[in-house]
Amino acid sequence: MTMAARRAVLRAVPALSPRRAVPQIRSSFGMSPSQQVARRRLHATSQHLAATSTAVADYPTTHEKIQNVIDAHNFIDNEFVPSQASTWIDLVDPATNNLVTRVPQSTDEELKAAVESAEKAFPKWRATSIMTRQQVMFKLAGLIRENMDRLAASITLEQGKTFADAKGDVLRGLQVVETACGITTQLTGEVIEVAKDMETRSYREPLGVVAAICPFNFPAMIPLWCVPLATVTGNCLILKPSERDPGAALIIAELCKKAGLPDGVLNIVHGAARTVDFILDEPAIKAISFVGSNRAGEYIWERGSKNGKRVQANLGAKNHAAVLPDCNKNHALNSIAGAAFGAAGQRCMALSTLVLIGETKEWMPELAERARNLKINGGFEPDADLGPLISPESKKRVEDLIQSAEEEGATILLDGRGQKPDKYPNGNWVSHRRSNVFGPS
Repeated sequence: MTMAARRAVLRAVPALSPRRAVPQIRSSFGMSPSQQVARRRLHATSQHLAATSTAVADYPTTHEKIQNVIDAHNFIDNEFVPSQASTWIDLVDPATNNLVTRVPQSTDEELKAAVESAEKAFPKWRATSIMTRQQVMFKLAGLIRENMDRLAASITLEQGKTFADAKGDVLRGLQVVETACGITTQLTGEVIEVAKDMETRSYREPLGVVAAICPFNFPAMIPLWCVPLATVTGNCLILKPSERDPGAALIIAELCKKAGLPDGVLNIVHGAARTVDFILDEPAIKAISFVGSNRAGEYIWERGSKNGKRVQANLGAKNHAAVLPDCNKNHALNSIAGAAFGAAGQRCMALSTLVLIGETKEWMPELAERARNLKINGGFEPDADLGPLISPESKKRVEDLIQSAEEEGATILLDGRGQKPDKYPNGNWVSHRRSNVFGPS
């Protein structure tokens, strides 16, 4: 079997071969201090890692083409189950647009099987002691630390983030798992004395089967917002990762099983609108957590609420910055460069609008110069500062927005259209933008 084929297989199942070397952030020799700081801003999150991955695993560390593509599986009853779908969604590497895997539109039977698995598991899981559930979270936190690089590699390959940025994605999710480890102090009810002979007691009870619908831009962090908190409180979770990059969620499912999560407590299904509608309409699902765009979130909130479900909808966001003359100039410019260009702008709190006040208006050329020094490249490359956008459609949308701004009279100080690294000419590249535009379609 070729190395590319072997990697493809190992993406879908637990890997037991020796761990490969992982890419490191490039050296900053030869750059000015301000340029070094601007680059560090892009990777600041991953620098706070308290531990290094030590998992014995093999996983992709390059963007080379996968020769034998393995389809993504559903995860039902603690097992990876091949889908019988008739509709498949191609998932490509954003740096090359080469096929990585195919994601199924899970069938009605598979969706129902996931719900039935969760319903069956709920009574026993609900009755499991809080201390036992807590121990699962402790083990899960350790496994995520051990598999940090493996999770990050999946994100880089499927979503396009630089490897350093992808590790930051995992870290933020890990912090929620660590929070869930303190559930024994968070799940207690209250006793209130309302009169000399009367008291009121409150209890916190699990809802039952709940669901999470996740976006593409944080393939590990947002599933990890949902999995630990939903399960440690005694619920059983149906998770639908983004059909654009479900690999990290599937690895998390494998780690949950290793940590001791019982059969049926976590199930993963795939698909687009059809799967979402199933989740919204299925009576057994009592609550839904969603992160994503305004349009999708409003639809999910309205339809889910009408069906009597609790709906938590985290919708689109805009991040603005105002720069006042009394600020620290160097610190401000470095912070803006990191906020605007990190993650290729594909995060809700990416800096979309910059308001320069007074003399700070004269700093724009320096900001453009710092952006010019950021290097676009495939996320596995050691010198990558910025990765590609998630899809050709996202690239086109961003380029169209730049074009419309120019047509309406804007001055483009640094044009990112047409930029591409020599090694990956077919990727979804837009760089050095005058201002950030959140690019998902």
